[in-house]
Amino acid sequence: MGATRKRNLRSGHSIWQRQPLLRFPERRLSRDMRCDALVIGAGISGAMAAEQLTDAGLSVVILDRRGAVRGSTLASTALLQYEIDTPLSKLAARIGRTRAERVWRRSRLALDALRDRTRRLGIAADCADKSSLYLEGNVLDAAGLRAEAEARRRAGFEVRLLSAHSVRAEYGIPGRSGLLSYHNLEANPRRLAVGFLRVALARGARFYAPVEAVAVEPHANGVTVVTDQATIRARHVVFATGYELPKGVPRKGHRIATTWAIATRRQPGGLWPGHGFIWEASDPYLYLRVGPGGRIICGGEDETFSDAETRDALSAAKFAAIEAKLARLLPHVDARADYGWCGNFGTSATGTPSIGPVPGMKHCYAVLGYGGNGITFSMMAAQILRGHICGDGDADADLFSFTRKF
Repeated sequence: MGATRKRNLRSGHSIWQRQPLLRFPERRLSRDMRCDALVIGAGISGAMAAEQLTDAGLSVVILDRRGAVRGSTLASTALLQYEIDTPLSKLAARIGRTRAERVWRRSRLALDALRDRTRRLGIAADCADKSSLYLEGNVLDAAGLRAEAEARRRAGFEVRLLSAHSVRAEYGIPGRSGLLSYHNLEANPRRLAVGFLRVALARGARFYAPVEAVAVEPHANGVTVVTDQATIRARHVVFATGYELPKGVPRKGHRIATTWAIATRRQPGGLWPGHGFIWEASDPYLYLRVGPGGRIICGGEDETFSDAETRDALSAAKFAAIEAKLARLLPHVDARADYGWCGNFGTSATGTPSIGPVPGMKHCYAVLGYGGNGITFSMMAAQILRGHICGDGDADADLFSFTRKF
């Protein structure tokens, strides 16, 4: 029995797959070995964790049962924001203002760290700073947006509240007020993940795929991981398996959902100034950005995941619904899709992830429930896990631990 639950994580053909990358070195695990840290999963979260741990001087082994960057990372639309799915005003009502503000501030710090680290490491991932327009919807109406603006300003975030008239004049979107935030980030998620993996490998990390972890056996001095090819003895194990949840990891409060996305035909005109992100204060919400070649990348229509066959059977209708919503939102653009894909993602009741030691599994760590901020939370997870494993701690680890009470 595998150490994680197997899922068909995505389908369709995302825009990130249209160009081949240089071949990534993969090899089978031919002998038993030891390491300081074993990272299971070679998507964006595993790549960032491996990079942080090699930077700390640890010997790192990375395993993946598919190969490098072949899971949910390819389905990301890569709107890298500090804003989490749960508005700050609503999160404060749920978990208290102090904790909510800490969560939001840490998300901002993680995004800033991702931007700075990517640039410092020389990772070419088509990164660019972007503003983000949050439109009124069924979660926050116009009055709710005003309250959200006040909550963010009180926490120290710079925002601009836009009237419906201003939104129409600046973005061409009729009948919706909005809240504008700054210094978010767009990227090519595939190149981003491969870039972090390559940095880790250049520092001596070893990568093996396809290799499947069959059993994980924690003990007093470390963890023994039995794979389908050999055995690895590690001081620490990181489950970076995305939405294939590791067995033995608490899943209370988390669920798996599916999101669908399209990339439109090239837009010769009609794109909004600055090409910033646009998303809705709605459930489910529509989200969009400008992608490669002047195409609009637009996603939404989220549903709880049941199985891959049911998910894929819905895809044609979901793509049509996204096209129709995009056409209503921006009547002047060509909303017809050239690419369509879907993927699974994790959600939690508060829109926050769970990061840290796995209860009852000594020396094992995991990350769950990324919500709409998967890549931002992956950087946060890499930072927090580095603090746990290296013994330095992390000032915000309590906000995301598996044992927290909210």
